[in-house]
Order: sequence, then C-alpha cells, then structure tokens
Amino acid sequence: MATYTLISSTTVATATASVTFSSIPATYTDLVLRCSNRTASGGVETLNLQINGSTATNYSSTNVRSNGSAALSSRTTSDTSATMYTSAWSSITANVFSSGEIYIPNYTVAQNRQIETFGVQENGAVAAFNTASASLYRNTTAITSLTLIYTGGNDHLAGSSFKLYGISNA
Repeated sequence: MATYTLISSTTVATATASVTFSSIPATYTDLVLRCSNRTASGGVETLNLQINGSTATNYSSTNVRSNGSAALSSRTTSDTSATMYTSAWSSITANVFSSGEIYIPNYTVAQNRQIETFGVQENGAVAAFNTASASLYRNTTAITSLTLIYTGGNDHLAGSSFKLYGISNA
C-alpha cells in the first residue's frame, strides 16, 4: 500500500512570483504536489513547473481543457517549463482558488521525467475549467527541486498554498 508523507508545505503570505520546493530527499518512490492557488492575472493564466531550476527547452506538454461548453487542446514542445493547468485569477469571484495535483512517478530513477496533472478552476459566476495534462521533462537527473511559475509572469496571490508529498510503495 502506498504511503504519503508530507515533505514540505507553504502558504503564500504576500504576492510572489514563484514558489520553490528545494532539497527534495531521494527517499521516496514518487512525488505529489497538491496546489490551491490564485493569480494576479486579469484573464486565463497557466501554472507551469520547472524542475531542478532548469529553463532549458527540454519540456513538452499536452493539455486538454474544458469549460463546460467547449473542449480545447494544446501541445507545446521545446518549452522552458511544463504546462500544468489554468489558475483562478484575481478578477473572478473573491476567495475562489484553483485546485490541482501534480504527480511525478519514479523521480529518482535515471530516465526522462513524466509529469501528470489534473486541475480545476471555477469562477463561481460564469466559468469553470477542468484541465488534464501529460508532460515530459527530457533530463535523467534525479529531481531535487520544483518551482511553480505562471506563463505570463504573474504572481501567486496571498493565501495560495502548496503541499509536497513523497510516496513510498510498500
């Protein structure tokens, strides 16, 4: 049975451009990052992930998103970060946060990194988005840090929280 162990958590006190989990121990099988976040963007903004501080163009992502009436898909290759999911933004209903989960299997094994994501964002008034993504980080180095940023360079707003778990398979 899989066991989840909280490695680290953070809640943003004031608007900040990025959230980083560093010194991730190599003692687990997989990683799970759970997010409850909101951004300063005036429109749809995508949360992105960088591994080990890498901004090299070695990320690819395939995303499927729906808003209740239409489905959209996108694909990026040779990008500087992995595309995760749409985030709640400051001009929608007050105190509404997105929820997302980022799963990284076998994070210490010498292989390219698979990243699986599911996220939901709702406006409470007019819109909701569900996003599923599959990403690839083309690098075989063990993961020791994760950084969350927004595509448009906007900030994580106060109250956004992030919890990183290690999974041990028994």
